[in-house]
Amino acid sequence: MNVNTLKMSLRTLILLAAITMVAQGVAAETELTQSDGSGYSAIGAGIALGLAAIGAGLSQAAIGSAAVGMLAEDGSKFGVALIFTALPESIVILGALPLFL
Repeated sequence: MNVNTLKMSLRTLILLAAITMVAQGVAAETELTQSDGSGYSAIGAGIALGLAAIGAGLSQAAIGSAAVGMLAEDGSKFGVALIFTALPESIVILGALPLFL
């Protein structure tokens, strides 16, 4: 892995952690002042769903290309390829849980 890639990944991780900490503080204050649950908690749930969808898309891109390569070599492994391609979608389902909680 390239050093620049690692630096960029670390910067992105720090930025996402900072956004999460700020959002938690704002949501905690919102819950104290508003009892209906509206406001920034909806923004937090949207961010959770969006980031889960982005992560699932990135992982599904790599898995999908590997599955196509595997099927090109051996067509009898279609079921395995389908299962591995569908696995990242469970990440989006778990990311959608805060919308309902």
